[in-house]
Amino acid sequence: MSSAILNEAYERFRGTGPEWGESRLTNHGPMAVEVLVRRGHEDGVHRWIDAYARRLDDLPSAGDPIRDANWREALGDGDRVGDWAEYFTRQVAERPWREVLAVWWPRLLPGILAGTTHAVIRVSHAVRTLLTDERNAPAAAELAQGLAFWGARSLRMPVTAEPGGDLDPGEAMENIPRVPSQDGPVRTRLGQLPGLPGWPDAVAALRPALTPDDVPARLEALVDAATLRYLSHGHASPVILVHTATAPNAVLHTLPALPRELWVPSLSAIWSACAGVQAAFEPVRAAPRDSLPDAPAGPDALHDVMAAAVAHGDEHVLKFTDTAAEVFTRTGNPDALAAATRVRLLLSR
Repeated sequence: MSSAILNEAYERFRGTGPEWGESRLTNHGPMAVEVLVRRGHEDGVHRWIDAYARRLDDLPSAGDPIRDANWREALGDGDRVGDWAEYFTRQVAERPWREVLAVWWPRLLPGILAGTTHAVIRVSHAVRTLLTDERNAPAAAELAQGLAFWGARSLRMPVTAEPGGDLDPGEAMENIPRVPSQDGPVRTRLGQLPGLPGWPDAVAALRPALTPDDVPARLEALVDAATLRYLSHGHASPVILVHTATAPNAVLHTLPALPRELWVPSLSAIWSACAGVQAAFEPVRAAPRDSLPDAPAGPDALHDVMAAAVAHGDEHVLKFTDTAAEVFTRTGNPDALAAATRVRLLLSR
């Protein structure tokens, strides 16, 4: 990975806020450029930023300082994102980034739906950089911004359950019920979960991880299942549903930086969040198979799919294709590449 180019990109995004516009859309810039650099497309990074950054808002100024004694009252307060950014910037400047992450991951984990899981994804992309370069100051500063976004937009599931069944992720996802009205913002949709018949049982049906050693494989299976499911079910909400795959992949790639005692609760939290997104946004019926794209074939298929995502340029296409490429590499299932083609077509400009 070309750390110099990525660090330049982090610096360009340093003064931008985690959201932009009246609709509070998520700033994907730092996440997307990490994918571009890691996938060998660093030559296009600054051109991509030139096109993307013009839409962004400035990071709000800090006003009321967050302290170790009063952070709970600021949790989930989106108006205090500037205060959170100032707090975490100070934290990573004064302490090793791994210590900051270990302290704050369990505090933030109950609100992992923050930004419809964008916050944990942003944290993960910064961690992936830091795991290859422990003393990378711009990456640590980017981690601070991701944690600040998570703190400001912390969002808890209204009701959940712990995995305790015997179903693999693909089987468990088949049994997730849908909310009665898939309309309105995330909070409105998820607010229907407490009265949704079968919801707690469906979440609990997932086979649990009994030890931390079980967690990586469980997360991989969840990422695999969600990626393949997007091929047939992504059409109802093409943007939101990519996160059923990219969010557990974010947790998977953050595990090496976390204390092992946090691994099992992290799996439980992200599974519940992804099941909630599925219940709130996924259609009941799959798209007809003959309406779906075929997987690219040939020895260069993986390279071609990634190159097509880079040429497309959409931030969600880049991140989902990155995840789908990992799934294909891990499983050899060509439908992972077909899913990457699908997201590109659904989000075609």
